[in-house]
Amino acid sequence: MRIKLEHGAGGEIMEELIRDVILRNLTLTSAGGIGLDALDDGASIPFGDRHLVFTIDGHTVRPLFFPGGDIGRLAISGTVNDLSVMGAKPLA
Repeated sequence: MRIKLEHGAGGEIMEELIRDVILRNLTLTSAGGIGLDALDDGASIPFGDRHLVFTIDGHTVRPLFFPGGDIGRLAISGTVNDLSVMGAKPLA
Protein backbone atom coordinates (compact mmCIF):
# COMPACT_ATOMS: atom_id res chain seq x y z
CA MET A 1 0.00 0.00 0.00
CA ARG A 2 1.28 3.43 -0.87
CA ILE A 3 0.71 5.90 1.97
CA LYS A 4 -0.86 9.16 0.82
CA LEU A 5 -1.61 12.48 2.48
CA GLU A 6 -5.27 11.45 2.73
CA HIS A 7 -4.32 8.64 5.13
CA GLY A 8 -3.60 11.26 7.81
CA ALA A 9 -6.98 12.96 7.57
CA GLY A 10 -9.04 10.49 9.60
CA GLY A 11 -12.10 8.66 8.35
CA GLU A 12 -12.29 5.48 6.30
CA ILE A 13 -9.01 5.97 4.44
CA MET A 14 -7.05 6.33 7.68
CA GLU A 15 -8.87 3.37 9.23
CA GLU A 16 -7.89 1.28 6.20
CA LEU A 17 -4.22 2.19 6.74
CA ILE A 18 -4.41 1.32 10.44
CA ARG A 19 -6.21 -1.98 9.85
CA ASP A 20 -4.34 -3.20 6.76
CA VAL A 21 -0.80 -1.98 7.46
CA ILE A 22 -0.17 -0.94 11.05
CA LEU A 23 -2.20 -3.46 13.07
CA ARG A 24 -0.94 -6.39 11.03
CA ASN A 25 2.61 -5.56 12.11
CA LEU A 26 2.14 -4.88 15.83
CA THR A 27 1.38 -6.82 18.97
CA LEU A 28 -2.22 -5.87 19.53
CA THR A 29 -3.06 -6.79 23.09
CA SER A 30 -1.76 -5.48 26.39
CA ALA A 31 -1.82 -7.87 29.34
CA GLY A 32 -4.20 -6.32 31.85
CA GLY A 33 -4.64 -3.12 29.84
CA ILE A 34 -6.35 -1.79 26.75
CA GLY A 35 -4.43 -2.74 23.63
CA LEU A 36 -4.49 -1.56 20.05
CA ASP A 37 -7.00 -4.27 19.19
CA ALA A 38 -9.68 -2.17 20.91
CA LEU A 39 -9.18 0.59 18.29
CA ASP A 40 -9.98 3.10 21.02
CA ASP A 41 -8.73 6.70 21.41
CA GLY A 42 -5.67 5.45 23.26
CA ALA A 43 -4.21 2.45 25.02
CA SER A 44 -3.22 1.62 28.58
CA ILE A 45 -0.60 -0.57 30.17
CA PRO A 46 -0.31 -1.64 33.81
CA PHE A 47 2.16 0.55 35.70
CA GLY A 48 2.52 -0.51 39.34
CA ASP A 49 -0.91 -0.23 40.94
CA ARG A 50 -2.13 2.11 38.16
CA HIS A 51 -2.44 2.18 34.41
CA LEU A 52 -0.40 4.39 32.09
CA VAL A 53 -2.64 5.77 29.34
CA PHE A 54 -1.13 7.01 26.11
CA THR A 55 -2.27 8.19 22.72
CA ILE A 56 -0.76 9.40 19.49
CA ASP A 57 -2.23 11.39 16.63
CA GLY A 58 -1.09 12.68 13.30
CA HIS A 59 -2.37 15.88 11.78
CA THR A 60 -2.05 16.99 8.20
CA VAL A 61 -3.18 20.56 7.73
CA ARG A 62 -2.17 23.33 5.41
CA PRO A 63 -1.48 26.04 6.26
CA LEU A 64 0.03 25.44 9.71
CA PHE A 65 -1.67 28.62 10.92
CA PHE A 66 -5.32 29.10 10.01
CA PRO A 67 -8.19 31.33 11.13
CA GLY A 68 -8.96 30.49 14.75
CA GLY A 69 -5.99 28.23 15.42
CA ASP A 70 -2.76 26.54 14.44
CA ILE A 71 -1.27 23.05 14.28
CA GLY A 72 0.05 23.30 17.86
CA ARG A 73 -3.36 24.03 19.37
CA LEU A 74 -4.94 21.36 17.22
CA ALA A 75 -2.35 18.80 18.33
CA ILE A 76 -2.61 19.48 22.07
CA SER A 77 -6.41 19.64 21.97
CA GLY A 78 -6.60 16.28 20.22
CA THR A 79 -4.16 14.67 22.65
CA VAL A 80 -5.87 16.00 25.77
CA ASN A 81 -9.27 14.95 24.40
CA ASP A 82 -8.08 11.40 23.66
CA LEU A 83 -6.56 11.01 27.14
CA SER A 84 -9.70 12.40 28.75
CA VAL A 85 -12.10 10.03 27.01
CA MET A 86 -9.86 7.13 28.07
CA GLY A 87 -10.39 8.20 31.69
CA ALA A 88 -6.79 9.31 32.27
CA LYS A 89 -5.97 11.63 35.15
CA PRO A 90 -2.71 13.53 35.75
CA LEU A 91 -0.22 11.95 38.16
CA ALA A 92 1.26 15.27 39.26
